[in-house]
Amino acid sequence: MSIYDKLQALQITLPPVAAPAAAYVPFVQTGNLIFLSGHIAKKDGKPWVGQLGKNMTTAEGQAAARAIAIDLMGTLHAACGDLNRVKRIVKVMSLVNSTGDFTEQHLVTNGASELLGEVFGASGAHARSAFGVAQIPLGACVEIELIAELG
Repeated sequence: MSIYDKLQALQITLPPVAAPAAAYVPFVQTGNLIFLSGHIAKKDGKPWVGQLGKNMTTAEGQAAARAIAIDLMGTLHAACGDLNRVKRIVKVMSLVNSTGDFTEQHLVTNGASELLGEVFGASGAHARSAFGVAQIPLGACVEIELIAELG
């Protein structure tokens, strides 16, 4: 089954690449690696604002991370032209806007990691870091960046 068939079965439509909000590009390719810039969580087209441990639950954070994974796949599609060319999701780095005593950043990030696994299968299994941070641009609850290898 192609990646696009899996996306269709999951009722996921990939969004277009968002215009950068500052002095950076959405992705850079070097050799067979594509580095995607951090994508913030969005809800209804606007930054998904909140802080885990204060006014957001882990489940809400997971939903935000899943939404980011969809945006990341849209950017990855634009970067490589065909998601079936992705040999491996290499690394995911997640920043979770959270209080000092919130310790479930890894569970929040599972929202993205699990979807990447569903879509890419074994090739979606990746190395990962999940950090709690005091703030993310525009007050977003989660930001995630990704590195992928093309075949």
